Amino acid sequence: MIIALASCLLKYLKQIKKLFIATSLSVLFVSPLCAENSIFIELPKTGLQAHELAVIYLIGDLKSELIASKYQRLRNIPAANVIGIKFKGQNRKVSPGEFAVQKRVVDGQLSERIQALALAWDQPYKVGCMSMSAAFAFGYDVSFCASGCEKTKRSAYYHSGSLSPYTDFNFRPTMMLAAATVDDAESLILRGVNSDNTQPNGDVYLLTTSDNNRSVRNIFYNAIKDTFGGQHAVNILSSEGIKDRSNILFYFTGAVSVPYLDSLSFLPGAMADHLTSHGGRLTDSTQMSAMRWLEAGATGSYGTAIEPCNFLEKFPNPLIAMWHYKKGSSLIESYWKSVQMPGQGNFIGEPLASPFTGYRLVRWKNTIRIFAPSLREGRYTISVGQSEGGLLPMPSYLRNLNTISNQNINKQKNYLELKPPYYPYYRVERL
Repeated sequence: MIIALASCLLKYLKQIKKLFIATSLSVLFVSPLCAENSIFIELPKTGLQAHELAVIYLIGDLKSELIASKYQRLRNIPAANVIGIKFKGQNRKVSPGEFAVQKRVVDGQLSERIQALALAWDQPYKVGCMSMSAAFAFGYDVSFCASGCEKTKRSAYYHSGSLSPYTDFNFRPTMMLAAATVDDAESLILRGVNSDNTQPNGDVYLLTTSDNNRSVRNIFYNAIKDTFGGQHAVNILSSEGIKDRSNILFYFTGAVSVPYLDSLSFLPGAMADHLTSHGGRLTDSTQMSAMRWLEAGATGSYGTAIEPCNFLEKFPNPLIAMWHYKKGSSLIESYWKSVQMPGQGNFIGEPLASPFTGYRLVRWKNTIRIFAPSLREGRYTISVGQSEGGLLPMPSYLRNLNTISNQNINKQKNYLELKPPYYPYYRVERL
């Protein structure tokens, strides 16, 4: 038996060697699903996983039930993570008392491993003086509310490095799967799924409109260009809107309503929002609802449901949102980490979209280089062992991970390097 396993392993490693000789100087996009035909590399965790997300739906609301079911299936959410609740009627607003009862129903069914929530509806979108997504995240707490132009309690999650918000901060960031129809919801979900690991080279649009009060985020624009200009085409424009553009990955502006959305083409995983007072009043806003971004093809957006005034802290900081997204965080994490005072705002979209979690392997002379957006500056250890899920039978001496090297990532060297002999499975950990 040992001889047979050894023979199998030798044959496999010869196939690997032939594969990389054949693809010399080419770029390989690798998936764990191809473990029998390529090397599999487990990178450090950078974002939330499907088993850490719970999906909440409204019992008796067919649209909500179907959206939850589709999301659970398309994202492989464990069935135990799908929870139904009841709100009276189809009101846009829920009273704090009614909400508290249903929140206890949800909390009673959540395990400690659940770190975030997805709400499978667009209405109701607020609870008393809080947005719906903030109320589920923090529980109903008037310190996150404001009467008029006042600041509110800040989120400890803002710009944090946490990968486990419930474990670290005792709250669960929440995003609404907001859609007018089930078909719209399915399209949104599929955009999120299709964005995963794509490392898109999309374009960035940062607009200053004639509305000075709503264009206050333009103070971040030059820093965004300095930070991401080498990776993306960053377009800083003085304009009311853009028209007939494609390949859009990020679009941030300030306006009551955004023109020409039907002429635009967004990449899967795209973020887009407009700073205005009532974009988070999803179904009855007198301004443009943030849902229009999703209907136009974006995968995530944000809008306030209660008058916020134009405090920068109450809206996404696009520099921070993009930074976390580009480092491998999911959509829900990146958006939540970019808002200091989220109590009045609704986060909407496909929570688990993660375009920048993948990696690519490049053959360089007699080595293989690992490039990944999630590899930040620091020191890493590389270990080898059995392939993910035991896809390849291996001798017992390879089942335990063995460290083969320690390497640094810095401004001069943005990759890790593998040298022969090559193994079918590698684990990379940050020291």
